[in-house]
Amino acid sequence: MLKVEHLDVFHGDAQALDDVCLEIAEGAIVAIVGANGAGKTSLIRTIAGMHRPARGRIEFRGTDIGGWESHRVCNLGIGQVAEGRQVFPTLSVAENLDVGAMLPRAQAGRAKNLERVLALFPVLAERAGQAAGTLSGGEQQMLAIGRCLMGAPELVMFDEPSLGLAPAIVQILLRTIRDLNREGLTCMLVEQNVAVSLKLAAKAYVLENGRVTLSGAGAELLADDRVRQAYLGM
Repeated sequence: MLKVEHLDVFHGDAQALDDVCLEIAEGAIVAIVGANGAGKTSLIRTIAGMHRPARGRIEFRGTDIGGWESHRVCNLGIGQVAEGRQVFPTLSVAENLDVGAMLPRAQAGRAKNLERVLALFPVLAERAGQAAGTLSGGEQQMLAIGRCLMGAPELVMFDEPSLGLAPAIVQILLRTIRDLNREGLTCMLVEQNVAVSLKLAAKAYVLENGRVTLSGAGAELLADDRVRQAYLGM
């Protein structure tokens, strides 16, 4: 579904991604693992059209989308749940969800997608008229995921979905990602909880200083001594 080939990205003079190559098969969960500053968010933002690559290709279903504007990438079927949730705080929950449905690809299925989102996260129905900025952190993350799903994506990139949340909420969110995947949604998962993300992932890539240094099945990397020592403290 998605293929990244020899991707270089710079922020000013600093190189954020160096010759990155990866593939995401349709229907898979693929984890991107790495320390802070390794280039994980830069990768997501470049695929999403928020950064322009200096070199390389980003192909989605065979179309080279490298350098496309982000609204075109979204309308093609690639969604993003950004780090830090980034809901519109002064808009209501319902209005935030409406924003997610503004893409041309999503308008025909708006009612069906809204029904799906509220079934996944019933608390959003209860809070429909409430300003998003007054929600708890966990509720805001549910809203961020719901807003993304309102755009009818085929691939969703989750950037640190559990960051700063209580363990019980984290379990709910990760279970939701797994369930969405079982329904057919393809997922890229950048997650600080390396052990959980590798257990969920069919395939995983390790990013270090902007380069892919390891890749393989999630279970294989979970058992790899280098990964266990670097990220699991084992």
